[in-house]
Amino acid sequence: MAELYSKVNIYSQIAANKRKTWFFVFFFVIFIVLLAWIFSVAVDEDAIGLMGIFGILSIGFGIGSYYFSGNLIMLISTAKEIKKEDHPELFRTVENISIAAGIPQPKVYIIDDTAPNAFATGRDPKHAMVAVTTGLLTKLDRAELEGVIAHEISHVKNYDIRLMSLVAIMAGTVALLSDIFLRWTFWGGGRKRDNDRGSGQLQLILFVVAIALAVLSPLIAMVIKLAISRKREYLADASAAMLTRYPEGLARALEKISADTEPLEAANKATAHMYIVDPLKAYAGSARGWFAGLFVTHPPIELRVAALRAM
Repeated sequence: MAELYSKVNIYSQIAANKRKTWFFVFFFVIFIVLLAWIFSVAVDEDAIGLMGIFGILSIGFGIGSYYFSGNLIMLISTAKEIKKEDHPELFRTVENISIAAGIPQPKVYIIDDTAPNAFATGRDPKHAMVAVTTGLLTKLDRAELEGVIAHEISHVKNYDIRLMSLVAIMAGTVALLSDIFLRWTFWGGGRKRDNDRGSGQLQLILFVVAIALAVLSPLIAMVIKLAISRKREYLADASAAMLTRYPEGLARALEKISADTEPLEAANKATAHMYIVDPLKAYAGSARGWFAGLFVTHPPIELRVAALRAM
């Protein structure tokens, strides 16, 4: 009965996190459409075309990053690909979890760093890569290592890398459109007014709203992006528990990784969001105020551990 309850709880966690994620994505799309409409009404027609051009360039750059970022991230992280004979236990763990998840086995990489951590990248299961540090291999036991690998494999299976790439493109597009609008108005664009008094007042109001949104929208886009990132971490935790049937292993691993004080030299602000625990330790260990929590990529460790132990 307890095992049945645990499975139902895991399924409900997965379903709830999926619903919340797609709610945020839907809200993000509506936000971009509304922002584009307000900017279009507030500026001259020529500016609309310019925004469209730069928007397309932004999306093109994002798509390029989506296809080629995996190898670049491994290079930046000084990760080296291994074969089965190089580390049989790690390789078998990745192989077994991949079989359980029903996806092709990702390439396996090791980062020579004593700080325990791990991440996954790749645009889909056929092009996935999993990287772990040497510190993770020496400081975790077998059940904890399986929990971490299952978490990373879950990111791959759930297409989290693809989703977050799309969200990053949308956030970048919002920031770019806002910057173009502000520069356009600074150089004299958007100052034409309708001769009709009522229409002129409405356009003036929309112009003021557009200015406010141009300033605030990049921040709003970032908050939405980070909220989606946190939901996908919860989803990967729940999916990992489903794969291993042992939530405690991942819970203990998260506690050990977050409690470790060694800095991860291979990580930086551009790659920190990919790791299972924030390697910069900005928010890894405590549930601070709700406002501070809006600007982090990972949920507080104690909340993740509590959710796992409730399964």
